[in-house]
Amino acid sequence: MLNRRTFLLGTAAATGALVFAAAGRQGVAVASTGPLATATTYGHDLMPDTIEKVVKTPAEWQAELNELQFAVLRQEATERPFTSPLDNEKRTGTFHCAGCDLPLYRSETKFDSRTGWPSFYEAIKGAVATKKDFGLFLPRIEVHCIRCEGHQGHIFTDGPKPTGNRHCINGVAMTFKPDVA
Repeated sequence: MLNRRTFLLGTAAATGALVFAAAGRQGVAVASTGPLATATTYGHDLMPDTIEKVVKTPAEWQAELNELQFAVLRQEATERPFTSPLDNEKRTGTFHCAGCDLPLYRSETKFDSRTGWPSFYEAIKGAVATKKDFGLFLPRIEVHCIRCEGHQGHIFTDGPKPTGNRHCINGVAMTFKPDVA
């Protein structure tokens, strides 16, 4: 006999399976499902041919980063929305990884997503890597700096053209360097 609890659990399981299957087909390009995969990007190509990895112990990272930066970059935390001044940054320039200073995003790809975090429709070619995140009920795509593997945020498929992607990035995970005229 089908009771309310069985019906609700069955419905939740079926919905979860459908969402999980759909998430695997989302428009975010991921080269593999390994720990970090290089994200397919478009446009800006400021990266050198080879990038030397930055590898440090957790104690070394803690000594260099403030508490919130360490939590976001090294422990994959998320800053509170609408707290980063970089969300309102309008100048022309480059957003760099706060952990290793690698250029990650150009201001020309930034847009106001009204989510409370700096958002970009694409990264600088070769600057970021991705991995699947199963931390919440729904799988998401995490964005990491290719050089130090610092967690930046997540990619969603509700962004503007030309990519349709929204790189929703923690402002504390970046620094901004304006272009010099």
